[in-house]
Amino acid sequence: MKTKITSFLKMTRTMDQSCVRKATTSSTGALLPEPQKIPFGLIGIICTVVPGLLIGATISKYMANFLEENELFVPSDDDDDDD
Repeated sequence: MKTKITSFLKMTRTMDQSCVRKATTSSTGALLPEPQKIPFGLIGIICTVVPGLLIGATISKYMANFLEENELFVPSDDDDDDD
C-alpha cells in the first residue's frame, strides 16, 4: 500500500513540473521569453457567445413551458383598454 502511495505522489510531482510554468527568470536572473499566445479574435468570440446564447434561450423556453403546464406561472390576459 505504501509503495502505491509513493508512486502516485512521484507521478503527480512530475506532472506538475511539466504542465505548469512556475518561474519567470532563469538561473542566471535573465527573464524567460514570453509564452506563446493563441489569438482567438472575432471568430473565437462569436464561437463562444452564439452557442451560449442558444443554450440559454433553449433552457429558458423549456423552463417557461414547464411552469405554464404545471400552472406555477401563467401570464394573465388582462385587458387594459378603457372603451
